[in-house]
Amino acid sequence: MLRSLIATVTTVAATLSGVTAAHAAPPDASDKDKAFLVSAHQDNLTEIQGGQTAEKQAASQAVKNAGSRFVKDHTALDEQVRKVATEYGVDLPSQPTEKQQAELRKFAAKSGIAFDRAWIPAQVEDHRATLAALDKEASTGSSEKVRQLARDAIPVVKGHLNLVESIQRGG
Repeated sequence: MLRSLIATVTTVAATLSGVTAAHAAPPDASDKDKAFLVSAHQDNLTEIQGGQTAEKQAASQAVKNAGSRFVKDHTALDEQVRKVATEYGVDLPSQPTEKQQAELRKFAAKSGIAFDRAWIPAQVEDHRATLAALDKEASTGSSEKVRQLARDAIPVVKGHLNLVESIQRGG
């Protein structure tokens, strides 16, 4: 009887440890990788909301179109961020940082030409900073999945930067 009980407990323990191991975060995600995922998610939320504001409040069709592209592209990027974050057990916040929210409120208070003149230079600056963060994660991240996520986002963000720089130049 004792042998049977021990065998059952051993089998259950082995099964449970297998389940736990299967659902545990992959071992190669550092705290910096996890922080990157949180930051990337919040950046995406900010770009989606900012893009939606641009679609509604911009004067220029080029700025409205940029907003639409940001919504589409950052929604797609965020789907990937969410997927990887789930694999690593990273809880993502439901909203941008307070600083990002303040910036979004600033833009929401503007419309027409005033919106365009404020939003485009901010997007140039934001996308340059995002590229720097992506480059850093792509080259120094611990997790191959997170590094790949950063590498995959680089051409999208470069495209956005080129777009807003072109709008800024009047092109």
